[in-house]
Amino acid sequence: MYDYGVYCKIIVIIRIIDSIIKAIKMKYPTLKNEIFVTNRRRFVEKMTSHSLAIFNSNDELPANGDQLHTFKQNADLIWLTGIEQEDSMLILFPDNPDPKYREVLVLVRPNEMKEKWDGYRLRKQQAHEISGIETIIWLDMLDGMLQPWVHLADTIYLNTNENDRKSNVLEVRDYRYAKMMRERYPLHRFERSAKILKELRSIKTPMEIEVMQKAIDITDQTFRRLLKFIKPGVMEYEIEAEIWHSFLSQRATRPAYGSIIASGDNARVLHYVENNKECKDGDLILMDFGAEYGNYCADLTRTIPVNGKFTRRQKTVYNACLHLHQYAASILKPGISIIDYTAKVGDEATVVFQKIGLLRKSDIKNEDPNNRAYTKYLYHGISHHLGIDVHDLGTRISPIKAGMVFTIEPGIYIQEEQMGIRIENNFWITKTGNKDLMKNIPITVEDIEAFMKNK
Repeated sequence: MYDYGVYCKIIVIIRIIDSIIKAIKMKYPTLKNEIFVTNRRRFVEKMTSHSLAIFNSNDELPANGDQLHTFKQNADLIWLTGIEQEDSMLILFPDNPDPKYREVLVLVRPNEMKEKWDGYRLRKQQAHEISGIETIIWLDMLDGMLQPWVHLADTIYLNTNENDRKSNVLEVRDYRYAKMMRERYPLHRFERSAKILKELRSIKTPMEIEVMQKAIDITDQTFRRLLKFIKPGVMEYEIEAEIWHSFLSQRATRPAYGSIIASGDNARVLHYVENNKECKDGDLILMDFGAEYGNYCADLTRTIPVNGKFTRRQKTVYNACLHLHQYAASILKPGISIIDYTAKVGDEATVVFQKIGLLRKSDIKNEDPNNRAYTKYLYHGISHHLGIDVHDLGTRISPIKAGMVFTIEPGIYIQEEQMGIRIENNFWITKTGNKDLMKNIPITVEDIEAFMKNK
């Protein structure tokens, strides 16, 4: 005989556990919270004594009518907590006399009506499992608790977007919050969290690389799928649809950025996003796409023949671009700056472009040092930082350090031939050189043609 009371309790517990699993289930499995515990520890080590740091989630932004844009969490808050929910905050106060409140995660209190409309909101235990943070409070409790902490601190770290490529003019939450805190506590000393984060986020831990590798592997499988799918007559948007399907079926969150599917002369437009043209026999198609997995990005570019076979000229230009890619990989190592590295690749491009008939000796002899001859055919940078943001935080001026992740993506764009070719892989910088995280993805003319032949 069994105890019916115990049986009922077990059933209730199973149902609770099942509801929790369903509630916290993302497209991807929950990451190890050690990633975020480590990231917080790295940040706290950079804080001055008797200081407090506050991080806010992004705003929910209106679209049209009563709709909102899909919510995308603040990258710094993600890096520190792994929490993707709106109206969240993190407070770090390592010198708080009460150890319980040295790191505090703030969440919006679950609301039954809002959950009926917009879905489940995190409970404290679930947020703890994701972030590794022990102390979690509700947002409506924060004001009464924060003020005494601020009074104990000498310095307040506030966060803003200091990505050198930012283009927003909207006064987002971070800026509004900074203004409010300066007005409320005018005698405190304020510091910029972003100054610390630019350094820390650019150096990836092995745990972060593990997540990035998963995003890359998903991108790899998607590219192989496309090699078997593409043929004359297919539309660019059909290829984009295949990317979405492949990403989501592999539990990626979404594309890391708007996919560029540029056939024919469209490939000379660097951020071509219309993706509405027919892919024609004899044309090349440039595809720049990458999966986002666990909020970390992959960034791949490949240029392939629509009909599966490069012409002699296409092969010549492609191999020239691949040579530049391999040359760049040979010099991207600790100690060099992105500026010096780009200049060296430009020197090599000058030699290569002369060999394939794009530049003459007179073009090189008479070039403007501020507008070099090779830039007619290669008019963008060679590499950028990669991580939680596809154009991740990092410096262009200081020497490259071990742990950074970069793209390598030279291109050759020839208006007269209506041709654009770009090749891009992702590299993790090591103490002595780099590791190609995309080394298994087909890249040579021979490999691409072989995959496309065996549809």
